[in-house]
Amino acid sequence: MLLSGTVVADADTVIADGAVVVADDEIVAVGDRSTCLEEYPEHEHHACDVLAPGTVGGHVHSVQSLGRGIADDTELLEWLSEYVLPMEASLSADGMRVAAELGYLELIESGTTTCIDHLSVAHADEAFEAARELGIRGRLGKVLMDKESPPGLLEDTDEALAESERLIQKYHGAADGRIRYAVTPRFAVSCTEECLRGSRELADAYDGVTIHTHASENRGEIAAVEEETGQRNIHWLDEVGLTGEDVVLAHCVWTDEDEREVLAETGTNVTYCPSSNMKLASGVAPVLDYLDRGINVALGNDGPPCNNTLDPFTEMRQASLLQKVDQLDSEALPADTVFEMATVNGAQAAGFERVGKLREGWKADIIGLETDITRATPLHDVLSHLTFAAHGDDVQFTMVDGEVLMREGEVLVADAADIRARAREFAAELHVAP
Repeated sequence: MLLSGTVVADADTVIADGAVVVADDEIVAVGDRSTCLEEYPEHEHHACDVLAPGTVGGHVHSVQSLGRGIADDTELLEWLSEYVLPMEASLSADGMRVAAELGYLELIESGTTTCIDHLSVAHADEAFEAARELGIRGRLGKVLMDKESPPGLLEDTDEALAESERLIQKYHGAADGRIRYAVTPRFAVSCTEECLRGSRELADAYDGVTIHTHASENRGEIAAVEEETGQRNIHWLDEVGLTGEDVVLAHCVWTDEDEREVLAETGTNVTYCPSSNMKLASGVAPVLDYLDRGINVALGNDGPPCNNTLDPFTEMRQASLLQKVDQLDSEALPADTVFEMATVNGAQAAGFERVGKLREGWKADIIGLETDITRATPLHDVLSHLTFAAHGDDVQFTMVDGEVLMREGEVLVADAADIRARAREFAAELHVAP
């Protein structure tokens, strides 16, 4: 397939009248439109206004999609214990399946082609199967909770780790490597030391398996960890093995100087979730400091109950504006940096190589957006538009691994109307309030 339009190949490269040529699951050429049409005349031609790398959701909760809007205006620990965790506990296998389908459908429709997905304790198979069928690229993991957890989510440590290993053996590397596994302890508050150390041992036992957890999102969380362990959160996670280049820590809002040194020295990945942090009043992550230290920072939406949308373009806008107002510096976190966080930085955090840019030999994960709309008029700077003005519903074309998942705004790999209808039915039966 030959895709043409204004090509945003990466944060530094824009081809005004360009093209991207795809064969199988890879990009075979990126360049001038007329040249590509001449060299690849046999390829099916599809035109878009703007072509860009698919975005990467560096921390999402697809299976919380049925809880959109159930816990507005609450603080993190209340939000978890009184609303979100009971909702997760009430999900049946069928409910988990439609929740994951709904989450992946929203990602595909809004231009996210790769996600690092924090699932739930039970029925993880349903999300893996949904990801495989809908075609999303994903790093998924069953949640581990063996301490201070509500009924329906509390697990025996050995059984939780054994179930994780079963899922690794079944799904890690599935769909020709498009689906990969992350061992996923929820966070230090809900996991014993045995569980956390066991997570590291399990990840080390399988090539390419990573670790994904929450860390230092909220001051109450940090106080709870420090009271129990005598250490701040990042130091505790480092002691039990949950730092390193194969680890993604979501949030990291409240870290001190020593903790940031640990993150930098170990090469630990951080995911910045600005909308969630604002909505839960968690605080402002020190993203500029992380970047200055060479820490890889990805961008994530978190879950629909603490964001209400999985739109990656809204998240890019919020990411930059929040840092500008926090630093009182209009130059803080410019468009090119944010765009990298939402694409290639996220792919690095997810452990996918050759993902996040439109380059020859890289994976064909491509999105196309329309710009013949009032909000894109005039279009002086396409990168500025993508970062500060675009919306997920501008996305008209989504391709992952060379497979077209959506064309002309119509999802081809699932019955979107049916997913939405089933989601409404299951949501009506959920436990969504204390």
